[in-house]
Amino acid sequence: MKPVLLVHGGAGRVPEDGGTGAREGLEVAASLAWRVLEEGGPALEAVLAAVQALEEDPRFNAGYGSVLTEDGDVEMDAAVMDGSTLRAGAVAVVRLVRHPILLARAVLEEGRHVLLVGGAAGGRAGSPALPPGGAGHAGEACTMGAGRAEQNPGTVGAVALDRAGCLAAASSTGGIVGKRAGRVGDSPLIGCGTYADARGAASATGDG
Repeated sequence: MKPVLLVHGGAGRVPEDGGTGAREGLEVAASLAWRVLEEGGPALEAVLAAVQALEEDPRFNAGYGSVLTEDGDVEMDAAVMDGSTLRAGAVAVVRLVRHPILLARAVLEEGRHVLLVGGAAGGRAGSPALPPGGAGHAGEACTMGAGRAEQNPGTVGAVALDRAGCLAAASSTGGIVGKRAGRVGDSPLIGCGTYADARGAASATGDG
């Protein structure tokens, strides 16, 4: 089957440069994910590769580039779902982690629960596969976030169909600019902001 890939950088306001920077970031993420699919890799690995790349890019509201709560903190949500097995993993209100999508993957792989919130989810950041953002993450995000309230960049996500005909979806977000502490949007809710099965896959963006 011919692979298919869709990657999005959110529904936020288009920046003054017309979104050129964002398009470049999306192209990088799509290229990494497409390489997985071209080499016969699973859709799950492709969407994880795309979202992880977007979490690393400060131009997007996910991971390193997450916007701030009303208290000036960073609280992130992420989810991933494998359409071939219906396994899913999600985390919400996690802090000081550079790649919350990898936390979501850890929840999926453990298979005990679907959604973990706050410290219960972020406690996995000590794993070698889940590099913590460190104390500088929140501070640097605050510096960037101070001038980004008007841009309100959006949630990121990806859906993919691999050569075996399997679908997967992944989403990651820093939420809404100035949100209340503890707010959880639709992104980490399976069947609401993120979903995949044998018929289709979706990663939503917006106000939730």
